[in-house]
This record gives sequence, C-alpha cells and structure tokens, in this order.
Amino acid sequence: MSHDHDDFQTEPVRGLPAHLPEGEEILWQGQPSWWALAQESLSLWWVAGYFVFLFAWRTIGGAATETWLASATTASFFLVLGLIVCALLVLVSLIQAKATVYTITNRRVAMRIGAALTMTLNLPFKQVLNAELSLRKSGHGNISLEMNPEGGMGFSYVLTWPHVRPWKLKHPQPALRCIPDAKAVAAILADAAQTAVSQPDIQITRAPGMAAQPAE
Repeated sequence: MSHDHDDFQTEPVRGLPAHLPEGEEILWQGQPSWWALAQESLSLWWVAGYFVFLFAWRTIGGAATETWLASATTASFFLVLGLIVCALLVLVSLIQAKATVYTITNRRVAMRIGAALTMTLNLPFKQVLNAELSLRKSGHGNISLEMNPEGGMGFSYVLTWPHVRPWKLKHPQPALRCIPDAKAVAAILADAAQTAVSQPDIQITRAPGMAAQPAE
C-alpha cells in the first residue's frame, strides 16, 4: 500500500501518485455515485427513519396531556434535527465521492481515497485472490477484492472506510463502492486480472562470474 499525501491536483496521472510504468495502461476510471454512497454506506434512510420515529413517539406521547397539534409542534424539533443530520451525511457523501478515483489498469487496481487524508492503494492482480460483485437493481454496485494475506498487504478498516466491504473487520477487503454500471466494470476487471495472472513473471539475471560466450 502506498500513500500519497499531496493534493491530488498535482497528480501526474489522475487518480495515481506516479506515471504509469512502461507497458501499463488504464482500462477504466470512475468514482462512486454520491447518492448511492449516502444511502448505502452512510445509511441515510435509516437515519432519517430514526428521527421520524422519534417525532412520532414524542407526538403520540405528548398527545396524552396536550392537543395533537401542540404535541406535534413540540416534536417537530426531531424533524429539524434529523434534516440537519441528513444534510451533513449528504455533504460527507459528496466530498467522499469527489475525492475518490478508482482505476483499473492491465496490471492492478488503484484506489485514490480519502478527503482529509488522501492515500492511494495499489492492488496488483497477482495479490488478488477473489473479486466479488454485489449488484443493485439500479445498476450500481460494489466490487470487493479479497487480497492474499501472505502478500504483505495489510489494510485498516477505519482508514479505508467506506471503500471496504462492510463488516469484514478482521480481514478488510478493499472495495470499489457504489460505482455506476458495476456489472460492466466487473467484466473489465475480470478480463484484465485473468490476463495479468496468466502471464508468467520472468526475471532474467546473469550469474556472477559468467561472461558472454562468443557465438561459434
């Protein structure tokens, strides 16, 4: 995992901390949908529902000693508070989505994440054990990457949230969250990973003391 703490406007390549090595090319780049991110990772509707419940509970309880209108007026505090909280969640989602760039190349997945503390995760295909697609009816979805635990790549669930598979706390799995047209993106990733893994990693070295022999 590599970290890039410079402002991402100075990136040599959008979403990447350095220029692509020779032979590597970008196949896809994208960002989370801020609206899907707010609903899924920030539980927007659950939070809204909680404050509506508090409003209803206070209104019904207060109606025993005052009129329904007076009770509802007093309880409307919870609706105002809920509206403020939901607005903050939407703002966080917007900032997170804008600061995030997911990149798939022919060799790896790169994730530039974080609004306050920007970092870039470089995930080589040869360290990916499995990729799982979670698809929604809207076409948005998450692609979770199960990494090789022996590959020396450790991740913090807290530091990489919300760009991780939910509830995988012991062995966090980096995830491309709430991306549009996730099925097509998953196909691109699968083809690139299969091609990269099937290519042998050959390194040519010269043994010490061996000199080139003239051709006969």
